[in-house]
Amino acid sequence: YKRQAQQGPRNLSITWNDGAESVFDVRALRLACACAECVDEWSGKPRLDPASVPEDVHPVRIQSVGRYAIQIEWSDGHASGVYPFQRLRELSEA
Repeated sequence: YKRQAQQGPRNLSITWNDGAESVFDVRALRLACACAECVDEWSGKPRLDPASVPEDVHPVRIQSVGRYAIQIEWSDGHASGVYPFQRLRELSEA
């Protein structure tokens, strides 16, 4: 991970150390949150109802978590999700 940047209101880009760039739709990234509030820790089943996430949700704040992840505070008030860089790369390649 090298840096992240908002690309307009709907996209977040991440530039990786190897020069690759991943561009994420911010709502899709919000829906991909894997925290215990959004995904049941025991069953792995999603707990987040996509209909409860506004179409215009967007990052309010992004901060680094050590050298392995970012944490995003969302405009819908959600802030407990940590997005490990490995998961972000997997999401971008899917």
